[in-house]
Amino acid sequence: MTRCVLGEVEKHFWLTRSVARCMKISLTEAMADGRLTPDRYAEMVTRCRASNCSDQCSVWLAEQQSEADAAPEFCANADQMNALKT
Repeated sequence: MTRCVLGEVEKHFWLTRSVARCMKISLTEAMADGRLTPDRYAEMVTRCRASNCSDQCSVWLAEQQSEADAAPEFCANADQMNALKT
């Protein structure tokens, strides 16, 4: 059986928020207006923790100079982020 080792909660919380911020998405506002539930938000952070792409994500975040039109393809939450963008 393969064991999934999750990354640090705080680190992946901020990575998730940072990708959203680069896309001009406020996850707080998305929850306030009902487009994102707290449970779905928690699932996004957990999915990020399990994805093992934090180094790649950190590089992507550092390279952003303007609003990102879409989440990076490697992002475990790309579908959810892109849906929130529309």
